Amino acid sequence: MTEGMRFSGPHWRRVIAALANRDARTAYAQIVLGATTPDVLAELNDQRRNRAIGALLESGLVERNAAHELEASESIFRDLLAQQPRRQAKTGPARYMHLGRIERYPVNMAERRELLAWIISEAIEPGEILTERQVNERLLSYTDDVVLLRRYLVDFGLLKRTTSGSAYSRHEET
Repeated sequence: MTEGMRFSGPHWRRVIAALANRDARTAYAQIVLGATTPDVLAELNDQRRNRAIGALLESGLVERNAAHELEASESIFRDLLAQQPRRQAKTGPARYMHLGRIERYPVNMAERRELLAWIISEAIEPGEILTERQVNERLLSYTDDVVLLRRYLVDFGLLKRTTSGSAYSRHEET
């Protein structure tokens, strides 16, 4: 997995969430069919229209071109598919993963620590300081239960949390 793919680019959950919203789905269809920005969801009030367009932009389904017009991303679906692992190893932490996500946590604490150390090394760079939301977004790639995973990372001393709980960083020794 390249560094660019690890930390940026689309996330399939954002894409699905955007498409699950009727207004965003309608706007996306209009944009794909070539509607100009003023014509996209022109029948809706500004708040609903802006929320739908914002969801599409945040998900990566649409982009603004040089003329500041909305256009459908040419690469969104290819980028999402490229994020999927091509081959699963059956040794080390990968024994507890399925399609890049945690299938189960090891009962053995040494093996659990090994799995958690691998995840933290993949998800957070040394010296990075992240908000709880940013940590959760990164951990979402590994599990739906980000709260449990974040708690394990803190409990095992792999992830440091400020006293206020407002910021997280990777422990320097990891």
